[in-house]
Amino acid sequence: MPYRETPATRAARERKREALLDAARTIVAERGFAGASVQALASRAGVSTGGVYSYFPTKADLLVAVFRQAVDVELDAVRAAAAPQGDDPPDGSTVARLSRAVDTFARRALRGPTLAWALLLEPVDPAVDVARLEYRRAYAATFADVVRDGVAAGELPEQDVDVVASALVGAIGEALTGPLSPLAAGGEDGDGAPVDPDARDAVVATILRVCLGAVGARVPAREPT
Repeated sequence: MPYRETPATRAARERKREALLDAARTIVAERGFAGASVQALASRAGVSTGGVYSYFPTKADLLVAVFRQAVDVELDAVRAAAAPQGDDPPDGSTVARLSRAVDTFARRALRGPTLAWALLLEPVDPAVDVARLEYRRAYAATFADVVRDGVAAGELPEQDVDVVASALVGAIGEALTGPLSPLAAGGEDGDGAPVDPDARDAVVATILRVCLGAVGARVPAREPT
């Protein structure tokens, strides 16, 4: 009689798959993708090395799944920040939305530097790199929505919205290269060395001013110190 998967065995299999994903994400957050060997993943998840391949045909399949799981969380946060909110100023909603989105993107990266380095900048398997390009386009689409609304509302000058949005994603990622790369080796709590809050605020403020200037928004004046 052929084997038929029952709801119970299907649920158990899904739990083990999720355990592998959780273990892999923890290791990537601690050591980057370079530290995510199949042996390390199997040991952390409490399965055999062969057991890993019963849930993911290749290591690349597992790493792509981990990448997507982690980036989905970050992308959702940026999308939520970019959405209109009830307390946005009526004549400056574009600046408010873009500021929140850029701040969320950059600040979350600096708070979890090892994971951010892995997701944004670390050399990776080609299959992961394909997924990375897909998500860069998703981030760009999020910024494009804000810029397009700003142009339509007369808050921003006419511009090639899609090109500008792609440039914003590239600028943020490039600007984070320096702050993130020295931290990628790991530190306290397994997610990179602590970032001094003042230094983090300064980096985020600079990135924000560059992004607002790039879309032609009026850049808020610096607060007196």
